[in-house]
Amino acid sequence: MRLAVISDTHLPRGARRIPDACLARLRAADAILHAGDLAAESVLDELVALGPPVVAVHGNVDSPAVRARLPERTVYDADGARIGLVHDAGPATGRVVRLRRAFPGCAAVVFGHSHIPLHADDGAGFQIFNPGSPTDRRRQPRHTMGVAEAGGGAVRFELVTLD
Repeated sequence: MRLAVISDTHLPRGARRIPDACLARLRAADAILHAGDLAAESVLDELVALGPPVVAVHGNVDSPAVRARLPERTVYDADGARIGLVHDAGPATGRVVRLRRAFPGCAAVVFGHSHIPLHADDGAGFQIFNPGSPTDRRRQPRHTMGVAEAGGGAVRFELVTLD
């Protein structure tokens, strides 16, 4: 199962838009995971219109309409690999342990908020993944997203640079 993983799109905002390279991966995925801060409900509708199922959580800048449609946290079963989603994973110190406790039974947790790409694990098979942002890199050198392959209860993440 192929997953496309994004967060922190913060749209609409001026001339910003989701890059074509990101859109191609979103369309080709078996599911789209979005870790919050879409901003406007129209962004959620545009993602849904791409075709694959959208699994998303709301973030701190999302409109009331987005918050009404999306949970703060969720768990998605990707071919036996349970993946938790949350927007704000809290402070970096102790994050892996904290997220493992917050999402028992999950193989991984996808989060956003910082716009800083991150892939870490606890050495025992549990992973955390932040895809950065495809539209708002802030102080990061590149716009990014993630892709993942899930199967047989396991998941493997990869960070994709979009520019």
